[in-house]
Amino acid sequence: MKDEVGVWLKYAEENLQSARVLLESELHNPCLQNLQQAVEKALKALLVERTGVVKRTHSIGELKELLSRNGVIIKITDERCDLFDSIYLPSKYPLGSALPLFEPDAGICQECLATADAVVSQTRRILRASDGKG
Repeated sequence: MKDEVGVWLKYAEENLQSARVLLESELHNPCLQNLQQAVEKALKALLVERTGVVKRTHSIGELKELLSRNGVIIKITDERCDLFDSIYLPSKYPLGSALPLFEPDAGICQECLATADAVVSQTRRILRASDGKG
């Protein structure tokens, strides 16, 4: 694993851990922001490992597509990609709720946590396999 890949993965794991703390504190908007960031950084770790290049985007859907074109398949539905993509800007800036149609709550945070946890876990497995430690 390239050094830069390890840093991306470490940051993804920190965002995931932060999201858990925020969820326990019932801070739903920053929880979702950290979950989106965990997924984004995990996918960027894979992209750097595969291509050596970081794509400057926050779109989970775009990152998933770039990985697919480079032979890396991530099990996250297009609907989940759209959900995470809808979180990015509104969760960072006070333009309304993090989700377009309703305020974030514990339920959506738990759903997104499960997805983010799965993506980070897939990332770890793929990276271990590429290192021959799989």
